[in-house]
Amino acid sequence: MFRILVAVLCLTVTFTGQAQTLDQKAAGYRGIWYFIGPTNNEFAYKYSGGLGTYPANHYPFSVYAPTVQRTFFCYGGVTDSTSRDLCHMIGYFDHKTGMVSRPTLLLNKKTDDAHDNPVIQLDAQGYIWVFSTSHGTERPSFIHRSRKPYDISSFEPISATRQDEAGKRIPFDNFSYLQTYYQPGRGFFNLMTHYDRGVLIYGANKPRRTISFITSPDGVNWSAWQDIATIEEGHYQSSGQWRNKVGSAFNYHPNTKVGAGLDYRTNIYYVETDDFGKSWHTADGKPLRLPLTEIANPALVKDYKSLGLNAYISDVNYDDVGRPIILYITSKGPDPGPANGPHEWHVAHWTGKEWAIHRVAQSDHNYDMGSLYVQGKTWQIIGPVEAGPQPYGTGGNLIMLKSTDQGKNWTALKAITKNTVRNQTYPRRPVAAQPGFYAFWADGNARKPSASYLYFCNQDGQVFQLPAEMKTDLEKPMRVK
Repeated sequence: MFRILVAVLCLTVTFTGQAQTLDQKAAGYRGIWYFIGPTNNEFAYKYSGGLGTYPANHYPFSVYAPTVQRTFFCYGGVTDSTSRDLCHMIGYFDHKTGMVSRPTLLLNKKTDDAHDNPVIQLDAQGYIWVFSTSHGTERPSFIHRSRKPYDISSFEPISATRQDEAGKRIPFDNFSYLQTYYQPGRGFFNLMTHYDRGVLIYGANKPRRTISFITSPDGVNWSAWQDIATIEEGHYQSSGQWRNKVGSAFNYHPNTKVGAGLDYRTNIYYVETDDFGKSWHTADGKPLRLPLTEIANPALVKDYKSLGLNAYISDVNYDDVGRPIILYITSKGPDPGPANGPHEWHVAHWTGKEWAIHRVAQSDHNYDMGSLYVQGKTWQIIGPVEAGPQPYGTGGNLIMLKSTDQGKNWTALKAITKNTVRNQTYPRRPVAAQPGFYAFWADGNARKPSASYLYFCNQDGQVFQLPAEMKTDLEKPMRVK
């Protein structure tokens, strides 16, 4: 009955650009299944599976609000098992009651591309902000704000504007790979990618992935975006925040004739700001003039280009005194399978004197993303470092790893998932993660289209599935043993 109601509502809603704004309740929690890059071999795709909390360059997917003791979260979902339309969904977990809300179906993005997944943030008044990203320039982006603080029942679209290069106000309606932070008294600090076309490389026009940042005191009026780096064919960045510090770790795409373009990303760089983007520096405080344009520059953490290795950044966090830690994976190339292994997990930690790089573990895929947690002197990683039911596919079985010596040595603390039928993918760390809702992820078959379900675990590694079908507005998630 509820599905029929949603279908009727879909006929009567209005369209904004190419997306369909719904702002209604969904039947339950189902994630988007997505693939890219068919390989025409046993591995099926370059990467694929349940990618409702993808990619690593989107953050955050969940935020804890101490005022109401709830973790609010978003994800890329579908309305039912037959749909492939990416919908932006919002829910919350109540730490007092252990109940989860029925998800709000905010937006139908009119694509199946999980690169368009949303991110979520809360402001100082408790209003919930959802940034609906785009993958390049083919589709518009959107910003929504809850109509009431700490309330997911209804959202209003925000007609945001930004400054262009001439200082004029223009619509802020396109952004990719967004990471959003909020600092009370200052506002929003967003890292993002914008796509520029017309870059002539070897006789072909290729898009350049230019990483930038943009700020706003109110979420409505935004500054001009300012570029962080424009090295050769562009970058992917991931980031983190410690107090008022925001740091970005990124790689770059070479434009050499061999090992070039989208699939090749190498080197690790790191830059940070502690004055809301007015100035930037390296981890050791050396001032930087942005954008960075040269491969060899003071922000370089590790040269992997000379080693012939790809580098995929998973997460950025900070030790107990605010020194950056970067979690990433290296491999011999972009294609899935053992030929490009080993897929090595590393942490790069700024010790105050140097970047100390330590091996963490080994998995079987470039997109085996994990999240890094810091609790005083104890560091933890939750990630799919164990092969899943679809080996050499995206994700696997989640393991909790632990280090008590600043990343030098790691032990497997516990298996979070095992004996699964689908690979577990992209476990994400909430902002101000609480013991009851410690990581949030989806599952999916890495070889062929499948159902995708949403899960979270507590700090002890106990797993709970969010209900795929809900009969009431609040229900207990199901414990998965």
